[in-house]
Amino acid sequence: MDTENKIKRSSIEFEGKEYSLESGRFAKFANGSVMVKCGDTMILVTVVASEKELEDVDFLPLQVEYREKMSAAGKFPGGFLKREGKPSDREILTSRLIDRPIRPMIPKGWHYETQIIATVYSAEVDVDPETLGAVGASAALMISDIPFTGPISEVKVGRINGKWLANPSVKQLEQSDIDITVAGTDDSIVMVEGESKEISEDEFIEALEFAHSKIRELNDLQRKLIEQFDVKKREFNPTDPPEELVNSIKDFISEDLDKYVHTVTTKTERHNLRNELLEKSIEFVKEKFSSEEDYDEEKTKRSVAEILNKLEKNAMRQMILDEGKRLDGRGLEDIRKISCEVGLLPRAHGSALFTRGETQSLSTTTLGTKSDEQMIDGLLPTYTVRFILHYNFPPFSTGEVGRIGGVGRREIGHGNLAERALKAMLPSFDEFPYTIRVVSDILESNGSSSMATVCAGSLSLFDAGVPMKKPVAGIAMGLIKEGEKYAVLSDILGDEDFLGDMDFKVAGTEDGITACQMDIKIQGLSVEIMRKALEQARRGRLHILSIMNETLDEPREELSPYAPRFTVFSVPQDKIGAIIGPGGENIRGIIRETGVEINIDDDGKVTIAATSKEPAELAKAMITSQIRNPEEGEIYIGEVKEIREGMGAFVEILPKKQGLLHISQIAHERTSNISEILKVGDKIEVKLLEITPDGKFRLSRKALLPKPEGYEEPANSSDKSHHRHRDRNERNERSSRRSSRPRN
Repeated sequence: MDTENKIKRSSIEFEGKEYSLESGRFAKFANGSVMVKCGDTMILVTVVASEKELEDVDFLPLQVEYREKMSAAGKFPGGFLKREGKPSDREILTSRLIDRPIRPMIPKGWHYETQIIATVYSAEVDVDPETLGAVGASAALMISDIPFTGPISEVKVGRINGKWLANPSVKQLEQSDIDITVAGTDDSIVMVEGESKEISEDEFIEALEFAHSKIRELNDLQRKLIEQFDVKKREFNPTDPPEELVNSIKDFISEDLDKYVHTVTTKTERHNLRNELLEKSIEFVKEKFSSEEDYDEEKTKRSVAEILNKLEKNAMRQMILDEGKRLDGRGLEDIRKISCEVGLLPRAHGSALFTRGETQSLSTTTLGTKSDEQMIDGLLPTYTVRFILHYNFPPFSTGEVGRIGGVGRREIGHGNLAERALKAMLPSFDEFPYTIRVVSDILESNGSSSMATVCAGSLSLFDAGVPMKKPVAGIAMGLIKEGEKYAVLSDILGDEDFLGDMDFKVAGTEDGITACQMDIKIQGLSVEIMRKALEQARRGRLHILSIMNETLDEPREELSPYAPRFTVFSVPQDKIGAIIGPGGENIRGIIRETGVEINIDDDGKVTIAATSKEPAELAKAMITSQIRNPEEGEIYIGEVKEIREGMGAFVEILPKKQGLLHISQIAHERTSNISEILKVGDKIEVKLLEITPDGKFRLSRKALLPKPEGYEEPANSSDKSHHRHRDRNERNERSSRRSSRPRN
């Protein structure tokens, strides 16, 4: 009974389903634990923070893990091991959707290791658990002793026939022209991620406003739960550098700092100048304060670096706001110099190098067959995808040394964003029956390599001959805001991302937005600022597209000679079994012999993939021969099954259908030794001369060969002579078989 009294619960009706939060039943050792339920989908979110504060760290040590139990959908994990393994891409992407809106809401200076774990224990097909994790994480933090300036909530937005939907089902999303996940507080949007089918900037704002109204409902749901708890937050004291030290460094370095931020530099030059200022400041502080009793050299170095970073950030922001001038000398809307090259890699099916300022993506496109599709096994019924984009970020791209291991969360997130941007413009499978993989390798990075990936990916798809509907480009926007004063920046640098208040990536065509990603570090961002950023992004996108189009503005007419070619035709559905053969024997034999790849759909559609015309035609002929009925006068590619000297060869012209190629029909010249011309297993062209009344097939190879010069048909070569000769030989053959039988 005591346990029942400790269970706290709140619920609302949300989009036709009960949406509830419960705490006090599960995972009670966690600092905060909430079971989120919507329909039959249930996800447990726990949050735990260590008791001991980490020393010598200047970041928030937050770890977010989202996991899906296959038992939640009544399924076994696929593969040999029947246990959940490393997180899937979907799990990693959902972890990011929880992390990104939560992280800015934890106060600066919190240096206790904090871990959020969201686990799906029950999954209803119509209720995606993706957004439930962020709501549960917010609620768990709110009822814990961990400081958190929430609540925040998250919803997915769709639209069908002009009607907005919150948290639409998978089937509804298939009909929707928008799929955007939005997170926010009561007052502001803090995160956006999603894709759309060329929506306008005004429609994008409408989607955010609709999402915000639903976010407030879920924030109220959290408050109903929190009211049932007596929450006491843990006290912690963020340590700021001594004011005397701050003022001393500020006075000492102000002139050099002003010169530094106003000097147009590259990323490497800024790095070197920043290090010079840091060393100079450390030496100054050492001379001034080292004689003091409590002086700690290592601690002082860290404090000096922190102070210098803040001073640099303030100086750069002030220059942008007051002078409209940026670190590399550009104006607020200026786009860095862009260059595009295509077809650099001769063996790749398509390739492009896109360089914008000091950011560079080398992208390749590979065309494959249906067997190359990626199978996705998760909570939803298993399905396949035919378009894949992979993004790689090697350490040399930033001039650093790093460990080469598995793909990081950032790489998966950036690749997913670029994939969403391009996906809407791809042709349907019926129009272009290829599986498509784009790989973007970032060779240099100084600002928005994900948007460079969109541009390079679009060009490489065109270079591969993929009939995309339109080219796609992307641009990253930034924001500097102090009070009522603000500046929106186009095509931000890495340093501008770090010092700014917003990172807003927008990708699309000349006619609308196809993907977006936004993270906001401040609260109270107005719709007017958002609208200005979107319009500025549109102008920048059109500028980038115009440069891309100068290089390649439409798909190449011819595919790479190394790309597979498809031959598509249909066969009767009742003949599919005959083509495949017992245990797949027939179809495997065709594939083995021709080297092609064959796929047969249930409706009888046959797709043959080959790198050249000849094997594809041979495979098609072999398949059609499997279902053809023999017809007099037709030509067949047959296989020699047996040779009988003095008589002829038995040739299989269709599966299980053999005919006699008489010795007189092998060649125009007299044939004395058949084995000198034919061997068992040879593939030869033969013509079906006659189907006899008793169902036997008379074949001729001679009829398909050119006559030698001066050749005259022998007098006994008439049909009657052939019949008599054949009948006599067959009688002799039967007599020979009878005489060879053992007698009792």
